[in-house]
Amino acid sequence: MYGIVNKSIQDLITEKFGEDQWVAIKEKSGVDIDFFLSNEPYDDDVTYNLVVTASEVLGIPAEDILHTFGEWWILRTGKEKYGALLQAGGENLKTFLVNLPSFHNRIMLMYPKLTPPEFKVSDIEENSIHIHYHSKREGLQEFVRGILSGLCKTYEVEVDIELLQARSEGSTHEIFKVNW
Repeated sequence: MYGIVNKSIQDLITEKFGEDQWVAIKEKSGVDIDFFLSNEPYDDDVTYNLVVTASEVLGIPAEDILHTFGEWWILRTGKEKYGALLQAGGENLKTFLVNLPSFHNRIMLMYPKLTPPEFKVSDIEENSIHIHYHSKREGLQEFVRGILSGLCKTYEVEVDIELLQARSEGSTHEIFKVNW
């Protein structure tokens, strides 16, 4: 993953739990990188180690950390780094979610070594949509749920996000049903 992801995790932990907790997490994880370069790719293990270690140090389930980080990614990192791109996705939640499959195509112009997930949509209804999440990276479904939750907060829409299928249960990809 790119350094911007790890830097965002650092920012989240530092702001919510304090600099001392970040230092403890970094030391215990064995990550000996002084600072993350946003445009530099890092091994996925760095990110996974930070999340697992944060879970241990903070006493919070990794799934909760991933969910919170997904929201943070949209509400803080996304708005700060990709504000115009997010705004171009649509003027309401439904339009943004329908346009979600093309979002990473634009991001890849900024990060040419990116291995992005693929999103597809189906079952588009007046008040719901199915989001299909395909990725070579496993274990990030709660991060995606957090991203969806952050988008809902951005558009000030109350939603229910239901996981319909998951790779952990033998499926080929995750499907989320977003109801508003």
